[in-house]
Amino acid sequence: MIWNAFAIAVREIGRNLTRAFLTVLGIFIGVASIITMVTLGEGATLAVKAQISSLGSNLLTLRPGAGFGQRGSSAGVPSFTERDAETLGEQIASIAAIAPVRTAFLRRGS
Repeated sequence: MIWNAFAIAVREIGRNLTRAFLTVLGIFIGVASIITMVTLGEGATLAVKAQISSLGSNLLTLRPGAGFGQRGSSAGVPSFTERDAETLGEQIASIAAIAPVRTAFLRRGS
């Protein structure tokens, strides 16, 4: 029975060569695109890991009002000042360096 089904399948493929070719081409393109996307994803993951590891294992980032809750929970919290950064350096002896960073977000339409 299996041989009979195989013989019918081969005969039908021979009768419809264009359809068979397009089917094989579609499968080839699909597999190639999946392999490409997985490879790009893994490459991007490795690039991000490399950037994070280049920061070092002894880096600490402090943000005023940042917590583990919802993102909007820090609204209205005052920013750190340069004096706050200097105070941290003075009071904690194991800090090797402090690099204060200021970021600003622009509102659209203003």
